[in-house]
Amino acid sequence: MSAEPVIRATIALRKALAGRSFPTPADFVYQPLDYAWAPHEAYLRRYAAAGPKKVLFLGMNPGPFGMAQTGVPFGEIAAVRDWLGLELPVGRPEREHPGKKVTGFACHRSEVSGRRLWGLFRERFGRPGAFFADHLVHNYCPLLFLENTKQGRNVIPEELPAEVMAPVNAECDKLLRVLVETLGVADLEAQPGDLVTDLTMADALRVQVQADILGGPMGPGEIGRAATMAAADLEQA
Repeated sequence: MSAEPVIRATIALRKALAGRSFPTPADFVYQPLDYAWAPHEAYLRRYAAAGPKKVLFLGMNPGPFGMAQTGVPFGEIAAVRDWLGLELPVGRPEREHPGKKVTGFACHRSEVSGRRLWGLFRERFGRPGAFFADHLVHNYCPLLFLENTKQGRNVIPEELPAEVMAPVNAECDKLLRVLVETLGVADLEAQPGDLVTDLTMADALRVQVQADILGGPMGPGEIGRAATMAAADLEQA
């Protein structure tokens, strides 16, 4: 299977979002599809082309120590480098928050959600090829928003005005539609569930919400329950 339709649609999204301005609290905007394109393209060429996908795991947008550093969705450095086998040069955004600088694969911080997610898949499938034979991971919106606070608070897209995000979401929907149709996705695992907004093929999809798996920080008990839920769901996929 060729990844070219997905790559073309991803480039189109990158171009459509280039140069957009956003109001406070989105004081800093990182676009990993731009400065971290090399590892993202390699991710698509290696894993989107691995065959039709039964399940698409859909996250909200990049984390500051995940995709913002590696260009890979939920891209915790060790998981991307050691399990996915990807390590390519990463540039830097035009404007960086001093507390959330991009150092690529030299970053020493760990993205908790990415470590949890890819760790679960590694435990369940063993080899990347076994997982990507039927699954893919994607972030709906490729932009990271940071507030101009001392630590650079992560701003989720829902905090921004609807009229600002509507054209962004429309462009993101186009790529999601290409992913679903090109890869033959039968099941979306989306967090949050309302990410799937206005897709013409939505009625044909079984959309499930797995917020515990793809969401924010959890306690040890919650992580265990999320792992159990995910394993059960993957058995059915």
